Amino acid sequence: MRAAQAGNDTRLRPRPGVPIVRSVERAAAILRAFSPGETHLSLAELSRRTQLDKSTTRRLLHTLSVVELVEYHEREQAYALAPGVLMLVPAVNYGRDLRDVAEPVLARLTEITGATAFLWSFFGSHAMCLDRVKARDLHIDAPWSAIGTRISLNCAGGPRVILAHLSAQERLEILQQALPKHTPFTQTDPAELEAAANLIRQRGWELAIDDYIVGLAGLGVPVFDRTGRFVASISITTLTPSLPLENGEPRHLRAMLDAAAEIGVRLQP
Repeated sequence: MRAAQAGNDTRLRPRPGVPIVRSVERAAAILRAFSPGETHLSLAELSRRTQLDKSTTRRLLHTLSVVELVEYHEREQAYALAPGVLMLVPAVNYGRDLRDVAEPVLARLTEITGATAFLWSFFGSHAMCLDRVKARDLHIDAPWSAIGTRISLNCAGGPRVILAHLSAQERLEILQQALPKHTPFTQTDPAELEAAANLIRQRGWELAIDDYIVGLAGLGVPVFDRTGRFVASISITTLTPSLPLENGEPRHLRAMLDAAAEIGVRLQP
């Protein structure tokens, strides 16, 4: 597996003496302003989020529209990402090997547990969703993470497992940042998160309850390759009462550990 290893952020860093093309940087900021929960944004809102003046934002949006990456919706008087963005997705190699191996395992895990299954990788100081298999009979009005969604490492089962298995230096850098508090149950205190990370590594799983969305719980476990190296995490999410502790272990833990082991064994070194 070449790209989706936790702790291996493959983005290029700015090189001394190589200038940044500001127009490209600004256009990227506009594209990143959209999210699954906010697919339509007005000119004023895009200007505010990117901290660009309206004239510059308008010119960039016009260019992005010409190249079919953004489109304007007259009825909403707002902009949205265009289908041209989807044409770029097949060329993204990041995490492809891991996703191909994990996909059938996640599908089977969803059938066994009745929960939505996720595959997570570490990217840009966040947990990135590499794959998701949504439970067929679980209907919840909530913004589910999809491929490419990034969430902070201080909440949810899969992301918290990643936090626990980062190097001490990487974890320190993340815990020094301002961490979002999604619900009253989200941990943001660095000392508490460090203690939780130690516990997660020791027991090999994390059950996060109501800390990302109240009413939902997530069970996460690590994925190790055949050399014992931590490469990702998987998790399942469902209604909180559906993931109780049974004899000190969360329900479906055995199935989760088996799934993680199967993915790890199948990965190419």
